[in-house]
Order: sequence, then structure tokens, then C-alpha cells
Amino acid sequence: MTSTAEQSYAYADLPRLMGLMTGDEKHGPAATSTLDALWVLYDRVLRVGPERVGDPERDRFLLSKGHGPMAYYAVLAARGFLPVAWLPGFGSYDSPLGHHPDRLLVPGAEIGSGSLGHGLPIAVGMALGLRAQGLDEPRVWVLTGDAELDEGSNHEAIAYAGPAGLERLHTVVIDNSSASHARPGGIAARFVAAGWSATTVDGRDHEALYAAFTAPHPGRPRVVVAQVEPKFA
Repeated sequence: MTSTAEQSYAYADLPRLMGLMTGDEKHGPAATSTLDALWVLYDRVLRVGPERVGDPERDRFLLSKGHGPMAYYAVLAARGFLPVAWLPGFGSYDSPLGHHPDRLLVPGAEIGSGSLGHGLPIAVGMALGLRAQGLDEPRVWVLTGDAELDEGSNHEAIAYAGPAGLERLHTVVIDNSSASHARPGGIAARFVAAGWSATTVDGRDHEALYAAFTAPHPGRPRVVVAQVEPKFA
């Protein structure tokens, strides 16, 4: 669970925080589609906080859907990882908050992201690395978009993680109907076929998200498909 920021923020404050970020952002829908899942994770699920960014026992959260990071920055600010005063500078030349997150500049960011298809393979490697070090408590979470699953790197990551029994690995797929290729049975069925525990929920329903995020899945990685409104609705 995260620690409370110096000023307490609630979910209702997030639209205002996102509104502080202006400029040439071209991926507004990509950001807003992730807002509820991010909030539930950081508010109720992830064992992370500003004081634990270097703690080897912390959970790891990887934003693979990094090409629309406004909601991510707003949530990090609300949870005290970075100053709210940074938000109005979003995307400017000298701001640490770029259009793609940079792990060297954004407190709490585990990876640099934005290129489609990178996050899930990195998360698989991270889960394997933690296992090799005997770190059994940290969980690895990665948030990806449905369109990212068109990338071949994700096919390999999904196929490997199930048989490897990476039960500390969790994937959240934001489904806003932007994928190019239909999948028989839906997104979750693809993961189930590879040995994952999977469920599909309303990506705006916080209680449904929380229940899906915390459901037990012994011996298997977990995927939660969070369905939101279509990108171009």
C-alpha cells in the first residue's frame, strides 16, 4: 500500500490533476482509459510508496502503455511520489515529465516506456530475476493496452510465463477496442490457453477491479482485462 502524500488526494481529485497538464499531448484517450485501474492499484493494492522506491521487497509496477502517461503522472503525484507542482510543466523541454516516462527522471517509475510491446516481456524477466534472487514476496505488475498485444514480443512473453509458473506476475490489459486483430474468445482466452489465470471486468468499476486484482491464483500468472469505452466512441 502506498503512503499518504503530504496533502491528501482522493480519486475525485485526479481529473483536476490531469487538467494541470497541457500542451501537445496526442494520447488523451490512452491516458484516461487507464485512470481507474491505476488508482485502484496505487491506492489499494501495490506495496509501494515514496519511501520504498529502493526497497528490494517492494512491488514493481511497469507502465507498458507509456505513450499516454498523464493519468500515471497524476496518480504518482496524488500518492506523493512527485510534486504536484511538476504537472503544469508536462512535456516541456526542461520537465522530467515527458510524453513517455523516463525511469531516470520520474520518481517511482520502474522502466522507461512508450514503445508498444516492451512492458510485458520486461515484466517476465523481472519476475524471473526476483525468483532467482529468492525474493518471493514482491509482485510484478504491468499495465498494457489491448493494441500492444498485436506485438510479437507479447506473444512470446504470454507463452513463456504460464508454463514457467510465474505466479508473482500480474498483467492488466486495458481494452478500449483499439487492437487491430480480433481474437476468438476474447483477450482473456488467449492468456488462459497459455496457462494463465484470467478474468475480464468493467475497467471503471473500482470494486470489480480490486476483487480481480486480489483474487488468488496459485502457481499461475494472472491477467485482468479491464474493459473501458471504445477509444473512438
